[in-house]
Amino acid sequence: MSSPLVSFPPDSSDSELELSTVRHQPEGLDQLQAQTKFTKKELQSLYRGFKNECPTGLVDEDTFKLIYSQFFPQGDATTYAHFLFNAFDADGNGAIRFEDFVVGLSILLRGTVHEKLKWAFNLYDINKDGYITKEEMLAIMKSIYDMMGRHTYPILREDAPLEHVERFFQKMDRNQDGVVTIDEFLETCQKDENIMSSMQLFENVI
Repeated sequence: MSSPLVSFPPDSSDSELELSTVRHQPEGLDQLQAQTKFTKKELQSLYRGFKNECPTGLVDEDTFKLIYSQFFPQGDATTYAHFLFNAFDADGNGAIRFEDFVVGLSILLRGTVHEKLKWAFNLYDINKDGYITKEEMLAIMKSIYDMMGRHTYPILREDAPLEHVERFFQKMDRNQDGVVTIDEFLETCQKDENIMSSMQLFENVI
């Protein structure tokens, strides 16, 4: 049984609310430190920020979309935020716990190329069946274009996301069976500089 995060100063606003709200208590700091590449101090700081935005200790999809859309006021981030939420929601229970958030963040900010690509594969694999289809890749790509806003890429035509996907898919689907496996994804991304630079771009979007 992991110890609760007792080292944080209690919130003054939490007195009455504490009793009436069901709260999710995160895992112990030591355990999270072992699971991530953050220091204890960084975890404490992240936790305060998380608790400030989400006093219950859990983020539902609507809250996540609301928070995320503030970063992209020039476009519609709703669909991308939906896909991103599902990638962070490791156990698929419709809520992101602090642990889910911080483990995902650790991979995206400090993970190895291999770890980042595995996380990206999980994002693109919308139905979590272990394969990426052209439709799944197109859905993600369209959501990224929507989020960045039309005026960010004024020269782009409507079919730009589809062309992007066609090029990616042609390179990734090595055995031409219509789906991309994790091995095909990892191998192609690590060998192809253009795809890797696109992945870096995509990482900035997160």
